[in-house]
Amino acid sequence: MDPKFPTEIVELPSKGLLYPETHPLSSGKVEIKYMTAYHEDILTNINYIKQDIVLDKLLQSLIVTKFNYDDLLIIDKEALLLAARILGYGKEYSFNAKNPINGEIEKITVDLTTIEEKKIDESIIKKGFNEFSFELPFTTTAITFKFLNLADDKIIEAENKGLKKINANATHDITTTLIYTLTSVGGSREKKDIREFVNNGLLARDRKALSEYIKKISPGILWKTNHDFGNGDVEVAVPIGVDFFWPE
Repeated sequence: MDPKFPTEIVELPSKGLLYPETHPLSSGKVEIKYMTAYHEDILTNINYIKQDIVLDKLLQSLIVTKFNYDDLLIIDKEALLLAARILGYGKEYSFNAKNPINGEIEKITVDLTTIEEKKIDESIIKKGFNEFSFELPFTTTAITFKFLNLADDKIIEAENKGLKKINANATHDITTTLIYTLTSVGGSREKKDIREFVNNGLLARDRKALSEYIKKISPGILWKTNHDFGNGDVEVAVPIGVDFFWPE
């Protein structure tokens, strides 16, 4: 008989509103297990670490709710990572940060339960649809975009790796991500038209405006904390990686 693991329900930043209404994630909640020694073995798997998939493998082993993992929005994945860390090792997390006053490295300890979460603005969405409209301010081009899920992330990573093989010195992170973020340009949903626009028609200042708008409306975990380095509180980014799951 399988042992009964204790579990917790995690509320997603998207509230499930961006998933089709028939999708299991439309409830806005995911049940996950508490971590065990088995899950620590996953965190030390060298092959997973080399492939940069260790945290995904960890989450897949912890999630109880049945759904296609690739459907999970990246903004929701972060909430599951935070919950898994707190359930596994507690709320205290220590990391090193550079003191902006003297440049020295200091150890910072943050209470992870105080990390803030930005919920989605329900007034700007149509329930069950992951798509938003925006007019680029300088060219006045009408576009629509979506929040990326883990399937999109895999496609972007694979395309960038392929481009690196063609030219190892070139970087395409911004353009490739935009190609899969945009869902239409000037009324066209053809991927070739979106790709052409991103590569040859998207002004840098329009791209900046779009990025700022996406950041403004994006729900998710605000990975930051305040720390007093001796001259008042300074905002510090909270790093996430394999070390996130290994307290000292």
